[in-house]
Amino acid sequence: MTDAPLTGAVGELGTSKAAARIRAAAIEVFAAKGYGATTTREIAASLDMSPGAVYPHYKTKESLLYAISLEGHHAVLAAITAADRPDVAAPDRLTSTVTAYVIWHADNRASARVAQYELRSLSPVHFAIIADIRRSTTKVFTRIIEAGATAGDFHPFDIEAAALAITSLGVDVSRWFPSHTYSDPRIIAARYVELALRMVGCADPQPLDKPS
Repeated sequence: MTDAPLTGAVGELGTSKAAARIRAAAIEVFAAKGYGATTTREIAASLDMSPGAVYPHYKTKESLLYAISLEGHHAVLAAITAADRPDVAAPDRLTSTVTAYVIWHADNRASARVAQYELRSLSPVHFAIIADIRRSTTKVFTRIIEAGATAGDFHPFDIEAAALAITSLGVDVSRWFPSHTYSDPRIIAARYVELALRMVGCADPQPLDKPS
């Protein structure tokens, strides 16, 4: 179970197929042009809809951004929570959660870019809700690092800083992926797992070889 369940979020997201289509179209336009440079008219036009057809689902452009951000942040939190196995050793837990986190941001890079990099455009109330989900996401990694430190598997210099660095690195994948060097989400996830284990002072990290 996550720290920030999807309480009341269904109504915010919109449950209809039309709402889902609008969110998907908005993600592509926001990711390409940026939230500030996009109008709801452009989003509607990309779906061959009239601007008025968006209004019953999302009354403002900001409410549409919030729905996208809410959906994305809950999805990534759910992904790492499902990947975590508290009954196994901390290095294995960090491996599975970092893998899930990085792959999610690579596979969902357009929605992740919008959800992660357009936060400043949310209303204060909506920003606070998203910030709470982000804190819950970071806590998943913090608890794993703490468990590893207690067990002697990790020797982190700063637990909170390490968790923030791991999440920041994962988020940034959505900005640049794919690249000439990395085009397979599983490969970049494996590289970031190795980096994360070294970052927390893993007692026996895997060898970090340069990609060919």
